[in-house]
Amino acid sequence: MSSDVRIVWVYPDLLSTYGDRGNLLILARRAQLRGLAVEAIEVRSDQRLPDTADIYLLGGGEDGPQALAAQRLAADGALHRAVDRGAVIFAVCAGYQLLGRTFFAKGAKCAGLELLDIESDRGATRAVGELAGDIDPRLGLPPLTGFENHGGRTHLGPNVYPLARVTAGVGNDGVTEGAWRGKVLGTYSHGPALSRNPAIADLLLRWAIGVDRLAPIDDTWPERLRAERLAAIRAA
Repeated sequence: MSSDVRIVWVYPDLLSTYGDRGNLLILARRAQLRGLAVEAIEVRSDQRLPDTADIYLLGGGEDGPQALAAQRLAADGALHRAVDRGAVIFAVCAGYQLLGRTFFAKGAKCAGLELLDIESDRGATRAVGELAGDIDPRLGLPPLTGFENHGGRTHLGPNVYPLARVTAGVGNDGVTEGAWRGKVLGTYSHGPALSRNPAIADLLLRWAIGVDRLAPIDDTWPERLRAERLAAIRAA
């Protein structure tokens, strides 16, 4: 059966913390509810990454696995070819950092993939807790909600846009959170991010299949979750 949407979970053996695999499940389910045929595969770090998929997902990870993932992805080259072809990338935390020019792992500066104009270093304190922000109006999405747990600080260059302006938590630097350019989007939001932000999941699907709108589906439960978490932040 041919697939309408091909989704790759990149290196689950290295990059998969705080339930980030849930992003794959959410994307697949929201596509299937709209009658789209989905092919979802997990590619380990000892396997070649296909460059013909529609969406690539990267999760969080510890320093050592993060550095190893960056090295193997750079050597493989498939992610760069996929982006050049117009594929979508959604990356969380360590996966987000390694898309930039540089990041720090185990006290050492590491080369990133240069798919986003960002650089990451270490902050004075660790960012742990609820994360929220108002998403870039150009994306036309409701506020971001998530959970962050990272020691990094990320600095955006002129060729990238912040995903959101922080209203709670730290994100990149206490002012902005995440980054995006073209069809490449990164965030510090765990949770998993797409269960707490179904509108982002739908944005990725729209980018992947090249449509402006998707058929509506019942979002009663996701919206209850979002309302609960955003209300908890306001009450804190």
